[in-house]
Amino acid sequence: MILDGKLVAKVRRDQLAQRCEAFKKKSGRRPGLAVILVGEDPASQVYVRNKIAACNEVGISSVERRLSASATQEKIADEIRALNEDKNIDGILLQLPLPKGLKAEPLTEMIRPDKDPDGLTMDNLGRLFVGRPRAISCTPFGVMKILEHYQIPLEGRHAVVVGRSQIVGKPMAQLLLAANCTVTICHSKSHDLESLTLLGDIVVVAAGRPELLGKSAFKKDAVVIDVGIHRLSKDDGTTKLVGDVRAQELDGWVKAITPVPGGVGPMTITMLLENTLNLAEAHL
Repeated sequence: MILDGKLVAKVRRDQLAQRCEAFKKKSGRRPGLAVILVGEDPASQVYVRNKIAACNEVGISSVERRLSASATQEKIADEIRALNEDKNIDGILLQLPLPKGLKAEPLTEMIRPDKDPDGLTMDNLGRLFVGRPRAISCTPFGVMKILEHYQIPLEGRHAVVVGRSQIVGKPMAQLLLAANCTVTICHSKSHDLESLTLLGDIVVVAAGRPELLGKSAFKKDAVVIDVGIHRLSKDDGTTKLVGDVRAQELDGWVKAITPVPGGVGPMTITMLLENTLNLAEAHL
């Protein structure tokens, strides 16, 4: 079975559009998301453009703050301070990575936790850890909604998470634990990685390495969530998008898998929108 993230994203965005309209009627304004883009990184510009288009699709007001690559740490901090105080802004997103020489973590921590739709401040990560989440890291949140949409049983299942990043791996493990899974976390220093992934009824692969795992890494009828996305060059000079999993080996072997592209990716932006709306509703 293919776990179609584009389909799940469409369903959730339709619901978000209705909720945004209700919010507008109640508050007299649309929910607001501000995006700070520093520098001219092409990939970041594409991501920001997609986020703004997604906001428009569901009825969220988007504000873009563009700063040059020469912007100082203090200049970016000033933008964050101003947006923290703007009553029409419910979510603030600092697009990463920042240009060389700038430190992301102190700037991210300046974002008010109740305006942090990425769920990356220590306050929001801590809330997730103690089971009182305000905004949940977007990619893991999206994975959980895919599993929910396709009614994949979680309670009592063994879930294996490959990757321990603050953005995906750690919050992913916490969400699965909260759903009553038994959770194993693997990473680049784990010995005999495949012996661990073979234990998983559900395996979330967020290793950041293209086509790292194939059929031998998964037991029969496992559910595989491929978070990775990489552009590889082909022999004919064209490129292709691949994940962290060699998906072509898994056809007929695993029970379900997210495709790349079209799996987890569409859900990440959708959950950014959902977090923004949740924060806006909490401000009413």
